Amino acid sequence: MRVLPRSTVRSVIAGFVLVLVLSACSTAPETGAGFVSGDGSVTILEPAQRQLAPEAVGVDLNGDTLKLSDFAGQVVVLNVWASWCAPCRAEAGALEEVARQFDGKGVQFIGLNTRDSQAAAQAFTRNFGVTYPSMVDTDGRIQLLFNDSLPPQAIPSTIVIDQRGRVAARALGTVTSATLRAMIEPLLDESETSSG
Repeated sequence: MRVLPRSTVRSVIAGFVLVLVLSACSTAPETGAGFVSGDGSVTILEPAQRQLAPEAVGVDLNGDTLKLSDFAGQVVVLNVWASWCAPCRAEAGALEEVARQFDGKGVQFIGLNTRDSQAAAQAFTRNFGVTYPSMVDTDGRIQLLFNDSLPPQAIPSTIVIDQRGRVAARALGTVTSATLRAMIEPLLDESETSSG
């Protein structure tokens, strides 16, 4: 009997999980660009249903380390995007608008750039005036960390994490400003009701 090294076993398991995630996405509409687009569905969990978000760590588009835990105590809006994704371009303005609206109000937006080149991703952020940071997730490893909660099963996907670090909501597909506000505002209200 041959025993495989742990690193090989981990790679095989990660590959298997990725296949499962991609096959689970097959129920969403497929576009001609070779990626799964979302159906516009929004899932919002009650506090008792929420699970802790994973400790996602990566580098941003400037090469600096970026960690979800850096924003503990805030509502975090994590948007999966790519420069080649037409729905991502369509929602970029709404994301930036709402990020600015909630700036300094306990909400942090973070992009999760996937299957992209750094040059293309940087050009996207410049062209659309994106001011919040983006974590590089070229191979989808960070996305896989969310499999136990609300996995981002499409590009774009938006995950919202509450102030206690739990995954609270997810949108699959393009989001509007109104949808984003509807996902964020109740989480800020939770803080007010728990402290009052």
